[in-house]
Amino acid sequence: MKKSEIHFSIALDDQRVPEAISWTATDAGTDIHFAKAINIALWDRNDSGTMKIDLWTKDMPVDEMKYFYIDTLGAMAQSLETATSDKVMAEKMRTLCQELMQHVEEQQKRNAAQNPQS
Repeated sequence: MKKSEIHFSIALDDQRVPEAISWTATDAGTDIHFAKAINIALWDRNDSGTMKIDLWTKDMPVDEMKYFYIDTLGAMAQSLETATSDKVMAEKMRTLCQELMQHVEEQQKRNAAQNPQS
């Protein structure tokens, strides 16, 4: 049986807030990769429930965080459809992603209009 490993390293400041997130994986070569955020969800086989880890660095802008979650939801829709063939549920998730993108874009337009020098 082949074994694959993923390792995360989180650098914390004095208040235990992430300053840097890096990761390596046996199937991703020897390079160290850096991220501003991670979102890990595991289905616990004993408790039949989800365990989650959400971390982001201090320098993760709010708009990027919103895109990160929209992208994650879109990827989940594709994974769900592939794993279950439930096209209806996947399409509902994709529709939500489109609505969230419109919301974020409208917010950005409003913010730009209120702060033209930014």
